[in-house]
Amino acid sequence: MELTEFESVPDEDPQQMIRNAYQRRALLGYIATTIVAEVDDEVVGMAFAYPDTNETAVNRVYEKAAEKIPSIKDVDFFADPESFDDEFYLDSIAVDDSYRGFGIATKLIQSIANHAADLGYHTLGLNVDTLNPLAEKLYRRLGFENAGKIMIGDHHYRHLQVSTAQKVLA
Repeated sequence: MELTEFESVPDEDPQQMIRNAYQRRALLGYIATTIVAEVDDEVVGMAFAYPDTNETAVNRVYEKAAEKIPSIKDVDFFADPESFDDEFYLDSIAVDDSYRGFGIATKLIQSIANHAADLGYHTLGLNVDTLNPLAEKLYRRLGFENAGKIMIGDHHYRHLQVSTAQKVLA
């Protein structure tokens, strides 16, 4: 996600914020869900999601994690809501470059959809940058459909949704 707030920030600072946030463990199942893909005991992908009703709590974890990092402690990068009502929101997904094209992202998305369904959510949502057609192509191939447009920071995103009852695996 491109945020102008991070343009003048050293790359390691947002990474430290994420490490700090995960030390609090709330993002590992209490207010959010993190699923990892491993190959030979090495993490090669991850998906991070949460119920729409937990977005503020998730943001608070990150804000607290940023407090001791001078370059970002006062940055308000959570000003724009990202999730839509009544959905489990897929905030982030990443796969190591060396493992792309092997279906790992698809399996991570299916795992998040299954988890959301187990929690009683009928919809999985995400935002895709309008300038990232390859990611959008993947999501559409998996059954995601347009649910609206959203501005986050100064970027336009399409909000896509899929039923958690639908199997996204091809």
